[in-house]
Order: sequence, then structure tokens, then C-alpha cells
Amino acid sequence: MLKVTRMIEAELRERLRQSFDMTLPRFDVMAALARAPEGLKMSDLSGVLRVSNGNVTGIVERLVSDGLVRRTHVEGDRRALRVTLTDEGAALFSQMADLHEIWVDDLLSPIGAQGLTTIRNRLGRITDKLEERN
Repeated sequence: MLKVTRMIEAELRERLRQSFDMTLPRFDVMAALARAPEGLKMSDLSGVLRVSNGNVTGIVERLVSDGLVRRTHVEGDRRALRVTLTDEGAALFSQMADLHEIWVDDLLSPIGAQGLTTIRNRLGRITDKLEERN
């Protein structure tokens, strides 16, 4: 399972790079922000992505310099920053997300719809069991 996951991830990384000059971590940040139109505090973004604040900071700085996201101060907390997609970032992410969905569908097509449902259900059971322990 890990081998297939890594192969799919590598393929998606390459397609994002070739099609949009985009890295997978930058895509992931933009995806998280697209799901939160009001934006996310940097600490919340780190939590959603399950990475360190330091990792997110570098990615966000690059996205800011490219005009794809903006940082604003959180009212009442001068140290906290909220990150949101710019209009340009939202438009680009929409294009990337549409293609990403097609790519994932294509990469998973050998399994078929029923196979994907079975895998999702079985992995869900594992996730549920592990989350019960935490």
C-alpha cells in the first residue's frame, strides 16, 4: 500500500510541476485555504496539514511572493496571522483542482468504482480503530 501511495504521489507531484510549476506542498496549502474561504490562522493551517509551523511558513511566504495568498493580522492578536487565497490564487487553484481530480480518477481507474468503495470502507475501519486509541 505504501509503495502505491508513493508512486501516485510522485506522479501527481510531476504533473503539478509540469502543468503549473507547482509543488505538492504548495498545492496542499492552497487546497486547505480553498476549503476555508474565511482563511486560516497559520497555526490552524499547520494543524490541518499536520506539519510544523516552520514548514508552513516557508510555503506561505513563497505563495505570498507569487501573489497567490495574502497574510493579514488577526484582530485582537497582533502576533497571529490569517492566510487567505487571493483572487488569482483561487482561480489558479480551481484550475489545478479540476485537473488533479481527473488525474486521480485516471490513476485509480484500474481499481474501479466498487474497488475504491471497498478500499475506502476498509481503510475507514482502520482509521476509526486507531482514532479510538487517541
